[in-house]
Amino acid sequence: MYQELTLSNGARILLERVAGARSAALGFFVGAGSRHESAVENGAAHFIEHMLFKGTARRSAAQLARDMDAIGGQVNAYTTKEHTCFYARSLDRHLDQALDILSDMLFHSRFAQKDVEMERSVILEEIGMYEDAPDDLVSERLAAAVYKGSPLARPILGTQSTLAPMTGAWLDQWRREHYRPGVLVAALAGSFTDSQVDKLKDCLSALEPGVAPVQKPAAYRPAVTARKKAIEQNHLILAFPSPTYLDPRRRQLQLLNALLGGGCSSRLFQEVREKRGLCYTVYSYVADHQDTGLLGIYTAVGKEQERQALDTVRDVVERLLQEGPSQEELDRARDQAKANLLMGAESIQARMSHLGASALLYGRVQETEEIISLYDSATRAQLRDLAREIFHWDLASLSALGRVEAGDQYRRWLEG
Repeated sequence: MYQELTLSNGARILLERVAGARSAALGFFVGAGSRHESAVENGAAHFIEHMLFKGTARRSAAQLARDMDAIGGQVNAYTTKEHTCFYARSLDRHLDQALDILSDMLFHSRFAQKDVEMERSVILEEIGMYEDAPDDLVSERLAAAVYKGSPLARPILGTQSTLAPMTGAWLDQWRREHYRPGVLVAALAGSFTDSQVDKLKDCLSALEPGVAPVQKPAAYRPAVTARKKAIEQNHLILAFPSPTYLDPRRRQLQLLNALLGGGCSSRLFQEVREKRGLCYTVYSYVADHQDTGLLGIYTAVGKEQERQALDTVRDVVERLLQEGPSQEELDRARDQAKANLLMGAESIQARMSHLGASALLYGRVQETEEIISLYDSATRAQLRDLAREIFHWDLASLSALGRVEAGDQYRRWLEG
């Protein structure tokens, strides 16, 4: 069981004690991601994530690194389109130090201009890495196409042109405007004391209340994008609009995705790779947001096998639409989902992440037994109906990267 506390300034704290644990995981989840940026601000949230490791009023970057290593645990962060998270895991006896480090970084970073210049170069190298990772690049191009005109279309890392004018003072101001208590959740799981909870409450209570900027809505629109790149394989994503992460059928969608392309026994893996040998990698995934989402089917194939692979993927989708899942497929996907859930619950960090992300993004935390109940109650008819709602070819999108054809060729294929 977890406990939720809401402070007077709007900040929330989620707590879950784990019997027998000797460690604790603490995370600060902030509702400030790339979709909260304007076009000229693109990359700010991720830039700030980097800058919080570059020194505070009390610690240099080197001292932060030494203090992190001294607790013998892990301190890290990540930025998504929806939020930013800073987290630490340590032995319970080092939790006070972990809280001090994280809070110092979050609320007292110095944003020195010389550090900004250096870290901007690091991020530009990171952008270059993505350019060299075709699976990431084809996905990024898909989002840019289907969410064109909205913040979801823009890359989390930003671009060279948007990052160039950002200064330390400007980034610090953006952080102050967006890191508001009302969009801040602290999650603590594992072994901890009441006095440590009080320290966490004192830390967050000191924050001045304020209204965080409202995010702009986004909606999926079918699109085709093709980019030629001199690489060995063609990387392809076929996508369809799917429910948001607030949709009550979210657990059904997870099961549908699992049996379609979520593992080695899935329909896509068995048909495209195992039976026909057309590729090494093929899978499906869900990329959902508060107000929109998509279900994508990814594969990487040689140019000569591309059309056959796409036709096979279409056949797999069509058979799922016509027949729906078998009872054996549903049972297997259900058992797989429950096993992943229960085994994940044995991780202190996974528990912390579930608490924080659920409270921030979904507005509530689903207990393990509730999630299992939703998996158990899903029926073949529900998954069949959900598939028929999602897989409409007139709403399909396709992103292609490599030695690919022109976009019109893929549009004609989508039209059948």
